[in-house]
Amino acid sequence: MKRLIPTGLRRIAALAAHCDDIAIGAGGTLLAVCTSHPGVQVDVLVLSGGGTDREHEERRALAAFCPGADLRITVAKVPDGRLPAHWDEAKTAVEELRLRTEPDLILAPHAGDAHQDHRELARLVPTAFRDHLTLGYEILKWDGDLGRPHAYQPLDLALAERKVALLWEHYPSQRRRTWFDREAFLGLARVRGVQCHARYAEAFYLDKLSLDLAGG
Repeated sequence: MKRLIPTGLRRIAALAAHCDDIAIGAGGTLLAVCTSHPGVQVDVLVLSGGGTDREHEERRALAAFCPGADLRITVAKVPDGRLPAHWDEAKTAVEELRLRTEPDLILAPHAGDAHQDHRELARLVPTAFRDHLTLGYEILKWDGDLGRPHAYQPLDLALAERKVALLWEHYPSQRRRTWFDREAFLGLARVRGVQCHARYAEAFYLDKLSLDLAGG
């Protein structure tokens, strides 16, 4: 599949409801971007897990997923599973992130996600980032909410394997979950790869994309 290749990728904002969401949904993409764009600024906002062992996991993991990046991480303390009831706190955190960065690309949950925390954050992102390219990542889980994505980031075998290895290494708290294993992650990546004529891929959803095909 022919690809659109962005230019001037200097700043990324990555948002998540929970620690590990970004790495699961877009870890391969971050590895690819940070490896090919040394010094890229990556601003991360995670809404839950602040002050817990999960935050420590997240910081170590994202440092590994963003090699060579100017990485800036904020982990807030919104209760896990209760984001809709803490809308004001979540909204404030997203708006504060907006004041700190002018990203060329946003990675965030997508609005069709079955988890209420993911879905609510997806709805908040465009209220603060109104004129930005936002790619909504997917997270494999028991809900059965996988859909038909709009965009793909191909991953070669080494990159896909690296993503899975880092997930297993840095998130020991999640290893007991039935969906958190090598077979599940590579299986989804293989399916998404088939859909874009690649070996593996991560898939994304988007609502709007502005083109400049004339190069003006």
